[in-house]
Amino acid sequence: MTTPTKTVQPYRSALHPTRAGFGRLLRAEWTKFWTVRAWLLVLAVAAVVTVVISQMGASGSTTGGGPPVVVGPGGEVVNDSFRFTHRTLTGDGTITARVTGLKDASGKGLGPWTKAGIIVKSSLKQGSPYVAVMATPAHGVRMQWNFTHDTAGPSSDLAKAPQWLRLKRLGGKLTGYASVDGEKWTPLGEVGVGGGLRGTVQVGLFLAAPVHEIVHRSFGGTSEVAGSGQATGTFDRLTFQGKSTAGGWTDTDIGAPTADGPNSQPGTTTVSPTGTYTLTGQGDIAPDENSPDTVQMSFQGVFMGLLFMVALGTLFVTTEYKRGLIRTTFTATPSRLKVLAAKTTVIAAITFTTGLLATAIGFTLAQKTLRSNGFKPPEFPDLSLLENPALRAVVGSAVLLSLVAVLALSLGVVLRNSAGTIATVVVLVILPQILSFALPLPVAQWLLRVTPAAAFAVQQGVTYYPQVQHNCLPESGCYPLSPYNGLAVLVAYAAAALLLAAWTVRRRDA
Repeated sequence: MTTPTKTVQPYRSALHPTRAGFGRLLRAEWTKFWTVRAWLLVLAVAAVVTVVISQMGASGSTTGGGPPVVVGPGGEVVNDSFRFTHRTLTGDGTITARVTGLKDASGKGLGPWTKAGIIVKSSLKQGSPYVAVMATPAHGVRMQWNFTHDTAGPSSDLAKAPQWLRLKRLGGKLTGYASVDGEKWTPLGEVGVGGGLRGTVQVGLFLAAPVHEIVHRSFGGTSEVAGSGQATGTFDRLTFQGKSTAGGWTDTDIGAPTADGPNSQPGTTTVSPTGTYTLTGQGDIAPDENSPDTVQMSFQGVFMGLLFMVALGTLFVTTEYKRGLIRTTFTATPSRLKVLAAKTTVIAAITFTTGLLATAIGFTLAQKTLRSNGFKPPEFPDLSLLENPALRAVVGSAVLLSLVAVLALSLGVVLRNSAGTIATVVVLVILPQILSFALPLPVAQWLLRVTPAAAFAVQQGVTYYPQVQHNCLPESGCYPLSPYNGLAVLVAYAAAALLLAAWTVRRRDA
């Protein structure tokens, strides 16, 4: 009599094979990391160093005793100082003038953002709302309003053709126009009239000439050449349509330039019998970009913490190659790309989480210290961790640390050598940052565009407006790329290194 045999069905996971396999790999790589005490120690030291160095940098920075700041309608610090020939306007109205010339009045050269034009301003108070149409020597005709907004108009050369300008207030809107002949008008833009520009306003001619510095840097040092801080503009064909509470035009220096220093001079206005107005003045109507960047000052520890993240990303893979354990890993999991993906995911998640915690704590403590050292509103805003630019800088710095760790891991797969990998990543990420302080500016800015060091731009808290002439110096924390574009450069390097690692791990023996 035969005994019936019972067939045992093999175990089948309810999960998709690919998902089950990758999940197992993630757990395995996670376990590898957390069972190596040295790596945990490096991770902890990276977080502590990031916080401590950021706090030390903030503690060594102080400010105070400067002139009172001017705050614009949006709460930003601004420059608002210019020569103004004006009268009141109540209700709707139009002002038209022709700018016939613009020249330097100091003998130092005309600045590219010297401005001569017409303006509608809420009041004579500095920082009050305004809308202006102007001619500039290097940037053509512009329409600007409330300091931070700028729209380009015709790029006609003022030296060859006078520029007709017009501002019209009608109902709840202000519209700017430009013309080269006074017949055909080109609309420049339309601005909704807010509360500050309703009712009675000041309208008229204005002249502003910001001081500009030209910086030259070579291997022998840095030199600065100061440009003009005073200019003369000529206007004619001035017409005004509308109701005014004043009987004529009044001349005022907005911002009282005589109080700005020994080199400041009061502006002048002369009117010829033929109706030509000549205004001489200085100052600027624009955002003030000379204040220190208190956001970037709160992340000085990230530069040092990055070194530890480079070591972690490198050792996480090169240790297995050095000890031959990578063969065991590939034997257990023949799909090498899955192994690489699991390692990348684990090291990216760990370094990002640690970096986010460290930068958030470091930023919060550094901001508190900076405020106690004089960096207070209104010149320096009281930044919240959960709003931009602080939030972008905190999360971006954590992403930066994570991407550098992924870059190091990828190069570690290619080079299979800890010292060589760490040195390569340091040369790519850290060395350009150091060299940018000493190299000629064009070379330094080129390095900060094409190397992973461009990612440090994500820590910038100052907005650099195109209508303000400024020297972008690396030692001042200025980067040639915007925050997100700079971070994208590092993303591209990390992705390219990861693709190279994937190609290498498939073609090379373990």
